[in-house]
Amino acid sequence: MTDLFATSRESNPASVRLIRSSHLEDDLSALGADVRALVKRSGFSGRAGQVMTLPEGSGADGIAGVGQANDPQSFGPAAMQLAEGAWRLEGPLHGLDPTQLAVSWAMGGYQFTRYKAAARKPARLMPVDGADMDEAKRITASIHLVRDLVNTPAQDMGPEALQDVVAALAKEFGAKSKSTTGDKLLKDNYPMIHAVGRAAAQAPRLIELEWGNPEHPRLALVGKGISFDSGGLDIKSAAGMRLMKKDMGGAANAIGLARLVMDAKLPVHLTLYVAAAENAIGADAFRPGDVLNSRKGLTVEIDNTDAEGRLVLGDAIARAVETDPDLLLDFATLTGAARVALGPDVAPFYSNDPELSEAISRGGVRANDPVWQMPLWDNYDSWLDGSISDLKNAASGGFAGSITAALFLRRFVGETRWAHFDIFAWNPDDRPARPKGGEMLGSRAAWAMLCERYGEGR
Repeated sequence: MTDLFATSRESNPASVRLIRSSHLEDDLSALGADVRALVKRSGFSGRAGQVMTLPEGSGADGIAGVGQANDPQSFGPAAMQLAEGAWRLEGPLHGLDPTQLAVSWAMGGYQFTRYKAAARKPARLMPVDGADMDEAKRITASIHLVRDLVNTPAQDMGPEALQDVVAALAKEFGAKSKSTTGDKLLKDNYPMIHAVGRAAAQAPRLIELEWGNPEHPRLALVGKGISFDSGGLDIKSAAGMRLMKKDMGGAANAIGLARLVMDAKLPVHLTLYVAAAENAIGADAFRPGDVLNSRKGLTVEIDNTDAEGRLVLGDAIARAVETDPDLLLDFATLTGAARVALGPDVAPFYSNDPELSEAISRGGVRANDPVWQMPLWDNYDSWLDGSISDLKNAASGGFAGSITAALFLRRFVGETRWAHFDIFAWNPDDRPARPKGGEMLGSRAAWAMLCERYGEGR
């Protein structure tokens, strides 16, 4: 991440100008006539993500298309398409937020290098006029952390590795961490986390981190950390299983958000809970028709073992609620139904608090991290009622799968102020600032909301 930003002490940086497709002639007018002709002959139209290097003496060293100038992420490709070295933004920003432009640059310069060397070094961006570069660097560090976690396959990102990640963050920021692991989950009353992960080679666990002043408002973050989801005995198809290394994307986003909170020293008392397990197939796997106890005391009949994420979240949420937080947020790659409804880019969220919902929506706009509120439709709640148990883990009929999953979680929330994000945590293809692979989604909107709520709008 540090390789993506240059310091103000850098000498002779190259310059890049932002060009709008909607105002192509106006934005190119700062360049000479010969250069304008060259740009037009090249096919450069100012569309989002388009980048061109210019010859010496052109009035700028490069230009970057930003389309209609309604999305700062259109600037992202410049980090990998401009030559290595330092670059500075020159000329008008066309109303784009300078901090978000810096974040976009760093998002576009991301490369996952754990198993394959980087294709090249990214270009480095000088401090942008008007930008909060410290904030840009904080957000970038968390985005890259989340992407690295989600992109890492389950062989190297199982429950133990997730525990190590949280422990390393705790050490970095002076927090405390602990883990309740294996059969101790039963002793300490986390039966659903235990049931989901008991058939795997690595033991399931509830990972906790605590940071901040106990006199500040308590913020609880919960993440679904299913390191790989085979579907259990209700096994997924090969195609459905291919990307299931990313089923810990909710945990990755909760961890990334926790990092932001600690790095910015937000005045909250933070608790992070990661429910980590692998949903594996084995002699000890939980079965369709089993009835599980839960930390809250509700009994849950298993309709489908592939609806396991809500089970581990149920126990983790129940634990978080016991601490009486001012605010509880959970993140999970919970349902395919959410992807059908809103696709990969827009994070659906649910909340039991109207003011919180509005603040999250505002945060999505500020952070350029689109979210959309979905309904906790009470009329569907009875679909979860069990015949031999208090409830079942999946509603019959297949309708409203994301809504009923959220309603399941609500059973464990009670009156606590709460929001649930049903995220994809994955970019299906390469787009400006969003390379194919893991993604920080929804939690950047949540960060903007938290800054408004606890940080006096910072």
